[in-house]
Amino acid sequence: MDVEAAVHRTLSIDPGEIVLLPTGFAVALPEGYELQVRPRSGLAVKHGITVVNSPGTIDEDYRGEVKIALINLSKAVFTVRRGDRIAQLVLAPVAKARLDIVSELNTTDRGTGGFGHTGL
Repeated sequence: MDVEAAVHRTLSIDPGEIVLLPTGFAVALPEGYELQVRPRSGLAVKHGITVVNSPGTIDEDYRGEVKIALINLSKAVFTVRRGDRIAQLVLAPVAKARLDIVSELNTTDRGTGGFGHTGL
């Protein structure tokens, strides 16, 4: 779902600036779920505006106002007005992990090959 800015006045985001924008609502999520905060592709591609901690997470036990942390990665000032769609929210189940401590891991073809080890 798209989420809109609930700013009281027009707000400018300078290049490189991070802002926390109000949405004007709070949620009570079902147990075992989170809301993921994601950038809107049009804002990202056309204006360099993205969610700074993408994807952000709103936990099931949070009851305060939902706020969106945006960053301006462009070289131009970006203006936000009340009602502008600034992010997307996705309701998603949270998998609970059980971790086992082991002394060694099984082997794979990839092994310890890290970033970029397979080329382009």
